[in-house]
Amino acid sequence: MRIGERRIGPGHPPYVIAELGVNHDGDRDRALHLVNAARAAGADAIKVQWFEADRLLSRAARLARYQEISGASDPFDLLRGLELDPGVIAEIVEQSVAAGLATIATLFSVDHVDAAVRCGFDAFKTASPDVVNRPLIDALVATGRPLLVSTGAATLAEVEAVTGWLGAHDHVLMHCVSAYPTPDDMACLAGRAAMCRINRNALGYSDHTMAQDTGALAVAGGACVLEKHLTLDRTAPGPDHAMSLDPDGFARYVRLAHRAHRMLGAPTKAPLAIELDVREVSRQSVTSRCELPAGHVIAPGELTLKRPGGGIEPSRLAETVGRRLARPVAANTPLRDEDLA
Repeated sequence: MRIGERRIGPGHPPYVIAELGVNHDGDRDRALHLVNAARAAGADAIKVQWFEADRLLSRAARLARYQEISGASDPFDLLRGLELDPGVIAEIVEQSVAAGLATIATLFSVDHVDAAVRCGFDAFKTASPDVVNRPLIDALVATGRPLLVSTGAATLAEVEAVTGWLGAHDHVLMHCVSAYPTPDDMACLAGRAAMCRINRNALGYSDHTMAQDTGALAVAGGACVLEKHLTLDRTAPGPDHAMSLDPDGFARYVRLAHRAHRMLGAPTKAPLAIELDVREVSRQSVTSRCELPAGHVIAPGELTLKRPGGGIEPSRLAETVGRRLARPVAANTPLRDEDLA
């Protein structure tokens, strides 16, 4: 599949999304600054969150523990302060396109789908809590845009169900741990393997750890898409800044992810060009112990194994014994097939 101009999937470089999230703190200038930082750090795309507190929260809504720790006291006040005006979102899209970045939006309400389509996003995403929100997923599938589906806190049965809803639609399942931040020993990178048994599409990792090398480890495990929160200041007040990466850290995150991809290489096992010299020099061949005349029938004690390779392979030593020579062979010389009658 593609997002924007980039092809995504096994064999292609990792697709790295800079999650602006709510790290703009509801400020237009900060949001646009984050776009520039994402481009400079080497991201392939930026992602914004499009929500309205009054549409998203019921009277029963409460804060998550990590939001309380960040200093929030009321869920409505927290989200209202982090909303972006649709006009600002349109500016973010425009600036991102000018910067050569693809644009992705996480939507939380069916009511925002039409407006988001008009904004021109290249792809959409559902947050982990909405892995069971079929009305929203169906509405996003109906747009025809690629869809990323985050799976934090989901069961395998729920992942299987959403895979069925998505059908043949272009999508990426994002393995995720819904903890902010996620401790290293809870990153669960191996969970991708379980998801792979259910969904054979490209899989990604939505990274909430505080480390700069987690993305590289995920790529080494087969992740094709990475999503990481980007902030201008990790010490700033707010729910996500502390577990995000600053521009320098994000740039290193991207470099490490691409290095991991280069180190993976092709999913095959065959001699590489850089191995061929060592292969021939260091392998051993069936070798004569003494001078042997043409027409001679080789006896067991007349052969040994020595370097270099390129002659009859050691695995064929037993079958070479008893063969007749087609031509004379000097002592201490590797035998070749053409030496045998």
